[in-house]
Amino acid sequence: MGHRHWRLSILTSVLLSLLFQVSAFTPTSNFCKWCDQSNPVCEDNICMSNCNFSSFCTLAEEVCVAIWKKVNESLTVQTLCHNPRHALENTVLSNDSSSECVMTPVPSEKSMLYLCSCIKEQDCNDKLIFDKGTNGFSRLKSKDVIPVVVISLVPLLLVAVIAAMAFYLYRTRQQNKQPKDWPPKRTHYQSLKPPDGCIREANGIDYHGKLLSLSNDANSDMSSSCANSLNHNTEHLPIQLEALVGKGRFAEVWRAQLNHSECGQYETVAVKIFPAVEYASWRNERAIFSDANLKHENIVQFLTAEERGGTASTPQRQYWLIMAYHALGNLQDFLASHVLSWTELCAMAGSVARGLAHLHSDTTLSGMSKVPIAHRDLKSSNIVVKSPRECVLCDFGLALRLDLTLTVDDFANSGQVGTARYMAPEVLESRVNLEDLESFKQMDVYSMALVLWEMASRCDVIGEVKNYEPPFGSKVCEQPCVDSMRDLVLRDRGRPDIPPSWTIHQGMKLLCATITECWDHDPEARLTAHCVLERFNALTQEELESTTITVLLPSSTEQPESCLASPCMEHSTGSSPTSPSHPQAPTTAATQDTGPIRQLSEV
Repeated sequence: MGHRHWRLSILTSVLLSLLFQVSAFTPTSNFCKWCDQSNPVCEDNICMSNCNFSSFCTLAEEVCVAIWKKVNESLTVQTLCHNPRHALENTVLSNDSSSECVMTPVPSEKSMLYLCSCIKEQDCNDKLIFDKGTNGFSRLKSKDVIPVVVISLVPLLLVAVIAAMAFYLYRTRQQNKQPKDWPPKRTHYQSLKPPDGCIREANGIDYHGKLLSLSNDANSDMSSSCANSLNHNTEHLPIQLEALVGKGRFAEVWRAQLNHSECGQYETVAVKIFPAVEYASWRNERAIFSDANLKHENIVQFLTAEERGGTASTPQRQYWLIMAYHALGNLQDFLASHVLSWTELCAMAGSVARGLAHLHSDTTLSGMSKVPIAHRDLKSSNIVVKSPRECVLCDFGLALRLDLTLTVDDFANSGQVGTARYMAPEVLESRVNLEDLESFKQMDVYSMALVLWEMASRCDVIGEVKNYEPPFGSKVCEQPCVDSMRDLVLRDRGRPDIPPSWTIHQGMKLLCATITECWDHDPEARLTAHCVLERFNALTQEELESTTITVLLPSSTEQPESCLASPCMEHSTGSSPTSPSHPQAPTTAATQDTGPIRQLSEV
């Protein structure tokens, strides 16, 4: 009996234990979606968690929770059970009694974050409901879209209208200012010599939408504004490269054909090609040429600038400057193969001085204001022979606009530039006065003096004309460095030799004195380019007078003094020089020495 009672007690205990365990797993807790990460599927303002695992919450007080995150373009949802009394994502759940999981935005620095919680309904955190307009998934009704769009577009429309009106008024005023004989503004570049068969009957009408003849008036600022233009057309000019004619530190110069397809004719142009690494030099020279007031008969004529390459067919990017072509080449090569007469020397040297004076001047020949420009790399290889009596300056890759708005720091950043053989003493010594813009002009005048010496050394009036040599000849190597030039020019005060035989001819004597003053060690003591030009004007005038007297009085045994200094006492840079309007009498000129000329023994 006792044994039976014991067995009944054990059975009772087992039944009670089973009942307790069963009661513990009765669904009194919430049944929720439970995934660490899933990719939701959204439509309108409803997102489904796309979670495939569900489970009862461990504790009865836990609720179903969904966390919606958007980081950059990645969208994820985390579903779980959570005690609402504890913080989640640094926030406390505010609505834990709803049967729907309504998303609530939560502040977050790194992502867009929404939370929701719900109870009672099975898998209630599977369906995520966003309030209208909070997450970008809800559809905005048309009545909501229209006010927002209108309010957003009104300021933009007003700005566009104002800009269009301002542009229209500007264009209208510009057209009213143009003279009637101006060519149309749709031109992209100007032809140097328009083919005869392509000239239209109407004056100023362009050929093929691009080519226009230039005005023959060198003093006209209207023609200068047309001459230095940039080709903004995406279509490149029909240019065919023919032969390499020159190569420098920064670029190559090619002779090329500019084709006129409609009439089967072409013109020869020079194309200066910069590689991609020399973009800065191309950009600077393009900026110099883009100044309409740069146009001058002794400045190389510029047509346009283009960027080429950078495509699948031609991946190598190049930068082009298209200019007038002169078959005689640069002055250095010309002097090496030609001996100049005195008349040719005066004319060619005068054109160099005229071109530099125009660069340095702050006004054009017609009196309009312009920004002075310092060349900073003036040498015989950067001067092109236009004809046996005229030269033009070129290669403005190192040129500097002497704009009064620039600061000393801007000029200081330009560095020690130029060719060492032609560098002025102050440049070699790095002691240029950056606070005085005239310092940059004085550096050019020194370089011009060396160019004039090169020309004088190849003139037949000096006696024995030796083979061409650059300045300082055999005193330095072919490509001297700055240090060797510093020793020669600064320490030894060396200058190119001027033999006594050069000064027998009176005109050459004056030219040698002018050269001596231009390469003076003291920058302040040098002549200005305008003063040098006045002296060449005086030389030309004296030549004309000598020729006239010789023709009128062939039996006279007395010859007038040929070359005397012009009355250039001041280093004026404010205006362009002009030739004397009345010839000076030989007797008066012979007794006056008004120019600051020193004895040749001081050289």
